[in-house]
Amino acid sequence: MQNSQEKVYSFLEKWLDKSIKQYVGEMDGENNGHLHELIIRGIEKPLVEIVLKETNGNQTQAANILGINRNTLRAKITEYEIKCKSKT
Repeated sequence: MQNSQEKVYSFLEKWLDKSIKQYVGEMDGENNGHLHELIIRGIEKPLVEIVLKETNGNQTQAANILGINRNTLRAKITEYEIKCKSKT
């Protein structure tokens, strides 16, 4: 499991390094780019959607996989306006 997590971290670090450098390079110095919010929202929504799809809409199972509370998952589904089967 540890080796698998290390591979994911390595992939994400490389991907973020390339993507962030490109984004920052295109920003002008006066523009507040909200980079943290952009990255979190850009990753979190598809992550939640993918896990819900893989669990056939089972929110309890999806929350467990994501490592978050089911109520937190429901809040994210509402926040991101994610369409999913309403299994609990």
